[in-house]
Amino acid sequence: MIVIGFESSCDETGVALVSTEHGLLAHALHSQIAMHEAYGGVVPELASRDHIRRVLPLTREVLATAGIGMDQIDAVAYTAGPGLAGALLVGASVAQSFAWARGLPAIPIHHLEGHLLSPLLATPQPAFPFVALLVSGGHTQLMRVDGVGSYELLGETLDDAAGEAFDKTAKLMGLGYPGGPALSRLAEQGDAAAFELPRPMLHSRDLDFSFSGLKTAVLTRLRSLEKASGGLSEQQRADLAAATEAAIVDVLGAKALKAMRQTGLKRLVVAGGVGANRHLRAQLLGAMKSMGGQVFFAPLELCTDNGAMIAYAGAMRIKAGLADLHDSSHAFTVRPRWDLHEVCVATA
Repeated sequence: MIVIGFESSCDETGVALVSTEHGLLAHALHSQIAMHEAYGGVVPELASRDHIRRVLPLTREVLATAGIGMDQIDAVAYTAGPGLAGALLVGASVAQSFAWARGLPAIPIHHLEGHLLSPLLATPQPAFPFVALLVSGGHTQLMRVDGVGSYELLGETLDDAAGEAFDKTAKLMGLGYPGGPALSRLAEQGDAAAFELPRPMLHSRDLDFSFSGLKTAVLTRLRSLEKASGGLSEQQRADLAAATEAAIVDVLGAKALKAMRQTGLKRLVVAGGVGANRHLRAQLLGAMKSMGGQVFFAPLELCTDNGAMIAYAGAMRIKAGLADLHDSSHAFTVRPRWDLHEVCVATA
């Protein structure tokens, strides 16, 4: 079966085609970073309007790239939540209209399920079960994944997500939007040992995270430096960026390894935008090798939000018998707030 997937939960418009037999056939993505940069963050109304402009051209591009006709598509998948309500409605309405016009089933997909399964698009492909570290601008969670629709929350952030910590500290340092990638680039020129920053909840007994205190610590250090010398030198900025990155990566790595020890599993999967961070990848690769385990990452181009992960999640749900292929009503809603456990397979 061939599934077309639509992603429009926030500030990226993604469309992709996935075959249940042959994997990813084609995908196209448009990022709204340049548009939102002037505002220092995502403006929901502008995001929704841009999704409307981009989704059909991207659909035509994907079909042309794959050499697939609309009559060859068997199902439609779309992000139904969580995310920005208006943005979600764009992708959902396009997907449902496409499905209605072609007489196809439409499969609502949980955004986080798309991220959790996206590393399976890489080669080599991890086998179930595995521990998943989901790290993005809105989510930081550790999950046990036993199969499609079988997810157990092991730990999550109690406040800011890791991506938020990157973005907020970058904003404090005047690095612009999006802050996370800018901070990581600046950190390449710095010395992480130049500043001592806290590692919140590093030694807690649970698998939860907290990053808001780190942001406060950076703010305090910035103020003390400005008071002492009237501002930061370029080297101090780079050093502080490196120290911030190191603190976040240390906590993520330590918690992920603790989850591996607690579950007894040997496979770790990393997904979400922060999963593209070079230092996080290097630290986890080294640590898992020393443990005799394996770590798998989503392909770099699929770490951020994208249509491929949504189409793939739809295809996986079809293969697992978890998608309703006979619902012809095409009635739909979106879920700006949506607990992942609501899409899990019911267990006794």
